[in-house]
Amino acid sequence: MFNRRKYLQGTALAGTVAALAACGLDGGGSSSGGGEGGAVPFTIYTARDSALAEKVVADFEAAHPEWEGMATILNLGAQEALERVRAEKSNPQGDVWWGGTRQQLTQGAADGVLAAAPQEVVDAVPEDYRDPEGLWVGEMLLAELFMINTEMISGDEIPGDWDDLLDPQYAGNIVIRDVEASGTMRAIYCAMIDRLYEEEESPEPGYEWLLGLDANTVAYAANPTDMYQRVSREEAAISPWNLQDIMLQKHGDFPMFDAVVPASGAPMLVDGLAKIANGPGGAGADAFISYLMSAEVQTAMAEEYFQIPAIELEEEPQWLVDLGLKEMEVDWDRIAENEEEWISYWASNIKGQG
Repeated sequence: MFNRRKYLQGTALAGTVAALAACGLDGGGSSSGGGEGGAVPFTIYTARDSALAEKVVADFEAAHPEWEGMATILNLGAQEALERVRAEKSNPQGDVWWGGTRQQLTQGAADGVLAAAPQEVVDAVPEDYRDPEGLWVGEMLLAELFMINTEMISGDEIPGDWDDLLDPQYAGNIVIRDVEASGTMRAIYCAMIDRLYEEEESPEPGYEWLLGLDANTVAYAANPTDMYQRVSREEAAISPWNLQDIMLQKHGDFPMFDAVVPASGAPMLVDGLAKIANGPGGAGADAFISYLMSAEVQTAMAEEYFQIPAIELEEEPQWLVDLGLKEMEVDWDRIAENEEEWISYWASNIKGQG
């Protein structure tokens, strides 16, 4: 079972504002002022759920009125965010990159497009979940599993493990978010290749597996909203996706959705954030990152937004205990080294060929 030692207690996000008056990380304090020049506009590139992002920014502004109206949110896929930050290196337009895999954030750090997060944030995140120099920090552990439409399949009809997705009974009944633009889908596909890698010390068994999945895939959705709508309209019953977004949709507009933990486990990737180097609103980036990574906000995110924080909690939220999450062991270092090659091969040689 998935289990980690944890040291914080659950609270409600709506109750955090008053508690955030304290200094340091818990209040977003020492880094949360506007700097010597005061509050200035800043831009957040985010791959996070749009409603969640808007709520967190609204709560940030309520906790720090000097920043009211200063934040602009731009929703992008995680890979799109990386590519945009790279493209803007000589003239940065964004200030915060919120929502990216360990692999993508590591690439950004290597490309010199990231700056260190506030030190109190870096110190609060375990070393396994951050860049050694603090150029990115993990915000949460993101479980990758199945989203299903419970009005279409139930009981024994539900796939029990990853290999079940290749069963002919699911032909035309799987929809997948466009892989190349999605950090979640890139992680899932790379994990599927990696778990079979040692069979031949090669990605070939994984490629063959993905070809079988492609054969059962009815469509590649352009974005998460398109995917949710296709599943809700019963165009397909199953989609590999991440736990947090599934739970948010289940408790939001799509109550027919549910999350299924594969028997062999769920890949657990680090999803994080970073300050963009030389962005025009660096003081706002520091303020927002300090607020977001505070103990109160992260604990509340676990309770209200189905998030598994990278910082440690004293006890797991009840929803996570009930889920019975099991982690799949994968080699994330091997994935980071090969992700571009593996995904490029899939796009050129597997997509639409099954």
